[in-house]
Amino acid sequence: MAASSADASSSFFTSRLGLLLSVLGIAVGTGNIWRFPRIVAQNGGEHGAGAFLVAWIVFLLVWSVPLIVAEYAMGKASRLGVVGAFGKIAGRKYGWMGGFVAVVATAIMFYYSVVTGWCFYYFGQTLAHPLPASLDAARATWDGFQGSAWPLALHALAMGLGALVILRGVSAIERLSKILIPTLFVIVVGAVIRAVTLPGAGAGLAYLFTPDWGTLASPNVWLQALTQNAWDTGAGWGLILTYAAYMRKEDPVVSSGLATGIGNNLVSMLAATMIFSSVFAILGAEGMGRPEILSVMKDSGPASTGLTFMWTPQLFAKMTGGKLLGILFFLGLSFAAFTSLVSMIELAVRVLVDGGMARRKAVLFVASAGFVLGVPSALNLNVLENQDFVWGVALMISGGFIAYAVLRYGLDRFRTQFVETPGDVTAGAWWSFLIRYAVPLQALVLLVWWGWQATTPGFLGEGGLWYDPFNPYSLMTCLVQWGTVAAILLAANGWMMRKTLDAAPSSATEDDPFPAALP
Repeated sequence: MAASSADASSSFFTSRLGLLLSVLGIAVGTGNIWRFPRIVAQNGGEHGAGAFLVAWIVFLLVWSVPLIVAEYAMGKASRLGVVGAFGKIAGRKYGWMGGFVAVVATAIMFYYSVVTGWCFYYFGQTLAHPLPASLDAARATWDGFQGSAWPLALHALAMGLGALVILRGVSAIERLSKILIPTLFVIVVGAVIRAVTLPGAGAGLAYLFTPDWGTLASPNVWLQALTQNAWDTGAGWGLILTYAAYMRKEDPVVSSGLATGIGNNLVSMLAATMIFSSVFAILGAEGMGRPEILSVMKDSGPASTGLTFMWTPQLFAKMTGGKLLGILFFLGLSFAAFTSLVSMIELAVRVLVDGGMARRKAVLFVASAGFVLGVPSALNLNVLENQDFVWGVALMISGGFIAYAVLRYGLDRFRTQFVETPGDVTAGAWWSFLIRYAVPLQALVLLVWWGWQATTPGFLGEGGLWYDPFNPYSLMTCLVQWGTVAAILLAANGWMMRKTLDAAPSSATEDDPFPAALP
């Protein structure tokens, strides 16, 4: 273990509450508030979306929670970031897998900072200006924003503020989370109360929770439920693993994983309740029927901005008290985005610190690189959409790698040593079964199904070629980018392991369960 790694792990979360709120800061992000309601609408049936919610809850239990528990255990046991944790748990030959997980989360960070800047802008816009009264006005606001220097400037601001938090270490992350996450929860609950009391909101709630069981016959519904869980819980990203390196010895693993998954999905359900109630109430009052309303909700717009940044402001403009609700909505969205961004910066910083770089230097490097490599996404929505597509799908690979690391160490030994905590909920055979069979199978099925769809006519639209690496949504653009990263990491694996695990072998202590990493 590198000497600097020991320095980085010398501070811990001061309480379990601080840990849970910080991890919820990872999990609760734009995927819950921005993406989830739209995905529900897209996968609902003629009579309702409740069946999709069932599939979504199933994958919370068989994908997200098992991986979250594994990440907690890997981080707490290794006291290292993702590269070092893979080197110790899976073995030195597999440190590159941890590197791949780190690259996926960091690549998402580059454009997620841009999206965080969007949230900042719309909070300020809603606070300082009247809400748009029509779709044309809302679109003009969006187009004007994208045509200005604001996306680049706010991307820089988001990265800079995130770096300031990370520079102060885990204590600053904990203090930030103790303020922002409860505030976010209060904002969301307040917005939900206002939304469900709107005349006509009942129609939205009825659609949201009524199951149309026939939709479950579509494989795509199940695949969307799985990918949404990966997105909105943070399972398989390596972010929870990174924060878990700062867990106290007495903090439990299994109950923390359950609390993280359930708490995250609760926020998603509240966000969906708010959006469905508001959209059905306002558009229903204008004479729109269910098909037209759902069409509005399904339209993601450029870079998936439609519902959140175009329709939501004008919906708020049409309700009593909508100005305040709009301000609170975009404030909450900003909080959610920023706490998630902070965790992505910390992941990258921790990998560099484990490799021997001083923390201050690592923060400055990550913030600078994050800004520079995020500039293309800030200036061009096509680049942002490509990166979202490529690295969003790669999260399935990351989840599979985490399951493999546990299996490589020895599933029963891993569970006994690192997962089971006296007085905690027992993981038992169910967790072992899910990690051994369910998680790898889900990752494999998802990737094969996605790859097959990506080669079928119509996936890329008329004239689209799946083997064109310059098409932003082609199969080949993913394979080229994933393959390039994997090849570089494989070539650098030995160097990464020497920097991370061999710099100061004497730093291992009696409490270190890895006196020597697996070969």
